[in-house]
Amino acid sequence: MPFHVMLIPTLGCPSNCSYCWSSEERSPIMSIETIKEVVEWLKNFRDDSVTFTFHGGEPLLAGAGFFREALPLLVEGLSDRKMAFAIQTNLWKMTPEIAEIFAKYNIPIGSSLDGPKELNDFQRGKGYYDKTMRGYEIAKEHGLSVRFITTFTSHSVNFKDEIFNFYLENGFMLKFHPALPSLRGDEPEKWALDPEEYGRLLIYLLNKYLENLGRIEVLNIDHLCKGVFGGRGAVCTFVDCMGDTFAVGPDGGIYPCYRFVGMPKYVMGNVYDHPSMEDLAQSDAWKLMQQYKEYVDRECKQCAHIKYCRGGCPYNAITPYDGEIKGVDPHCISYKMIFDEITNRVNEELFGSSGMDMFQAGPMKASRPGIMSLMLKKI
Repeated sequence: MPFHVMLIPTLGCPSNCSYCWSSEERSPIMSIETIKEVVEWLKNFRDDSVTFTFHGGEPLLAGAGFFREALPLLVEGLSDRKMAFAIQTNLWKMTPEIAEIFAKYNIPIGSSLDGPKELNDFQRGKGYYDKTMRGYEIAKEHGLSVRFITTFTSHSVNFKDEIFNFYLENGFMLKFHPALPSLRGDEPEKWALDPEEYGRLLIYLLNKYLENLGRIEVLNIDHLCKGVFGGRGAVCTFVDCMGDTFAVGPDGGIYPCYRFVGMPKYVMGNVYDHPSMEDLAQSDAWKLMQQYKEYVDRECKQCAHIKYCRGGCPYNAITPYDGEIKGVDPHCISYKMIFDEITNRVNEELFGSSGMDMFQAGPMKASRPGIMSLMLKKI
């Protein structure tokens, strides 16, 4: 994993998505002083290349002035290393002024759409689609790269054909994730996607991707195939991310990941104290993440997919149990389904076998769309 620092300017957000668990009303805005302390902290923390991702909440609430000051502070203060930026935003607050700033620093944008307008607004709130697309047009006019992520919920999974076709017809790359039980509201499971249903969705999207190869990219499937082929997870969900990914909250608090920001029990330190890696390792949050790693090593050691799965996301695993380690990521079921599917297809294409043995000889088969062409294309 590359060194990754997620900067959370605020947990506030102007939208009110039905299934959201990561926004907080009246959240403060990160100050420029905190950005200066981030620079001072990192000068002696690690000296390798770093990617900064602005996340939230809604990071554009910090305003154009914040980014105009923050970006050069980071670039000039850490000029001795290679650096990249990214941002995840709903684009509602995108302006030509902000777009010009982002274009200067070549910042790619991640945003969110759950499919066609009616479906998207049913889940994310009336007017969401139009506001996001207005911001999208401003970003594109300034030459910015924008990719969307779709959240599949217990509702929208029933419209997977419409969602896939929406991305295909608009020429968008498809990236997605399943809705998690919300930490807000009285019905935390209402929108959450059942793990077996998610597994079936992953296999469906694998098939649709292969049927439309060359016409669309499905980033998740690329990453899953890369993990199987390379023997190591290709995204943070499937690697031991501790020590390589950190999130800094609005007040300078340091967390294992943006998902924990705002939860006091998961604070590992603060940038104003310029903690070392050893200092962070003394925190309860760090120790909990290490306990999860040890749990996976013990409980998943017989799993054929452990090298490129690593038990899935620690946040997903510990939040259902109020911070205790009692299991792996609940989507383990879905991960096994798609990893089995990919592995079996590779075996069928190479060796005519659907078993897990990658070296069993036999006649070639081509009864389903070929997955090796996708894997080789990505290599």
